[in-house]
Amino acid sequence: MTVFFKKAERKNAKLRLALAGPTGSGKTLGGLLLAKGIGGRIAVADTENSSAELYEDVVAFEHANIQPPYTPEKFIDAIHAAEKAGFDTLILDSITHEWSGVGGCLEIVDKLSSTTFKGNSWGAWSQVTPRHRKFIDAMLQSSINIIVTMRSKMDTVQVDAGNGKKKVEKVGMKAEQRDGIEYEFTTVLDLTHDNYAVRTKDRTRIFSEPMLLTEQAGILLKQWLNSGSADACINGNQFLELEALMQQAGIDIEKYCAKRGLNSLHDVQQQKFDETCAGIHSIIQRNQKAQQDNEQQLHAENEARLENDYQAALKDIQNASHVNDLNRPVNYFKGTKYEQQILNACQAKSDMEGWSE
Repeated sequence: MTVFFKKAERKNAKLRLALAGPTGSGKTLGGLLLAKGIGGRIAVADTENSSAELYEDVVAFEHANIQPPYTPEKFIDAIHAAEKAGFDTLILDSITHEWSGVGGCLEIVDKLSSTTFKGNSWGAWSQVTPRHRKFIDAMLQSSINIIVTMRSKMDTVQVDAGNGKKKVEKVGMKAEQRDGIEYEFTTVLDLTHDNYAVRTKDRTRIFSEPMLLTEQAGILLKQWLNSGSADACINGNQFLELEALMQQAGIDIEKYCAKRGLNSLHDVQQQKFDETCAGIHSIIQRNQKAQQDNEQQLHAENEARLENDYQAALKDIQNASHVNDLNRPVNYFKGTKYEQQILNACQAKSDMEGWSE
């Protein structure tokens, strides 16, 4: 496939942000405040026994309580439900459960290893990894903002309290999710026990210094998300829809992209998405109409041929000289609309010739 280079241009984007921290570090409230600053309708998919609802007096949002087993598919369903309902931001609180919770990936692997794969964990992972990947893809391809929280394993350390004194603090360590999960997000923040967010990764460059998560930080995020070109490319779900339509229409996607100087369908502009889909729907409708016309014409031709064969068979029955001559028309028209008429004609011929006796 031909590769096309063009001037780099950042497009308007949807947020992909992860908050990791130990218990009490403010992950849920921080996510809600950021979402409030971004604006629009907020949905929370809550695996933490409805703990997010404790903050309903601080931020207005809609809530769904996610119960175990915490399979990847449940989180995918939550994402799709939020998209379909028209929310602007979805908070998944927390995706640790998808990995290490009851019925999560690790538990699924253990179960498969001890049953289906007879102790072979590699075989079990071959089934679970694609399911986990679909969950990640659902987040990345979503048409709305996604904020996730992740639990961190806790440890205690001694820190300098001044005046030569030490104090013990709880700190979060590694996030409880699959290794490398941070690569999937635009921004990953580790929250300390005193609720400060420290960047692990931040492409927005908003969190260059440790800071409290506030509504104002959400406003800054919104400004960054909308500061790119308004001529954005289609999102992941739109890509899948467009790809499926083109396949249904029989369009050669590689030739389509090459003709328009696109590296892939991902480069189709957002503003042209509806127009492009409408055009492809027209092609599909024309193809379906042509197919229906062909089928109708073929049916009419078959009906005419069968009618001619029926008239010829009646003459053959009339001219039959032996009872065995009747077998051919009976077998030929079996299962057709003329079957009974042929049987009646054969019976009449047999009666007339005395073959029925």
